[in-house]
Amino acid sequence: MAFCNSCGATLTPGTKFCNKCGATVSSGPAAAVPSASPTPAPSSGGSSALKIVLIVLAVIVAIGILGVATVGFIGYRIAKSAHVTKQGDSVKIDSPLGSFTANDPEEAAKNLGVDMYPGAEVQKNGSVDMTIANIHTVAAVLQTSDSADKVCDFYRQRFPNARVATSDQTHCNIVSNDPMNTVTINAESAGDTTRITISSVTKK
Repeated sequence: MAFCNSCGATLTPGTKFCNKCGATVSSGPAAAVPSASPTPAPSSGGSSALKIVLIVLAVIVAIGILGVATVGFIGYRIAKSAHVTKQGDSVKIDSPLGSFTANDPEEAAKNLGVDMYPGAEVQKNGSVDMTIANIHTVAAVLQTSDSADKVCDFYRQRFPNARVATSDQTHCNIVSNDPMNTVTINAESAGDTTRITISSVTKK
């Protein structure tokens, strides 16, 4: 069956002119009517999902870079504003976050708030006095020639309501706490001496 190339009307075989529009009919084969159904466009679902994934990854990377930069900037500002004082073996650091003093046995013993064991010598190494925000932490290390059980008896009398985690002739650990303060005392024999470690954590 032939069709008019101009208007698409059906032509009778052998017709020279279109009965509908009058256009001259070519002698060659008539063009077929284009298909009515359009070719479906390729699906873009895969590319859209890929774009979303890439955007999410870019946001995560940007947040990570921003976080690292922020931490670095804060650390730089704190380090720049920190003030370090050294006197002999004692070191004191004052910063916007708080203060820290190390190797100052007299300062630690004064701020500890716990009775020093009679005759014990406060050691430089291990003495710490630190304040961060509203938490004050003090630690001191003492040494005595008395036995560990004698030291433990002394501190048990000072903290009758404390709980004793471990106790024997060579070692004891005493912990006393209340809502505002926690005191930990550790006594351990080391040869002919007993090493006493006392720490106090106080909420201001």
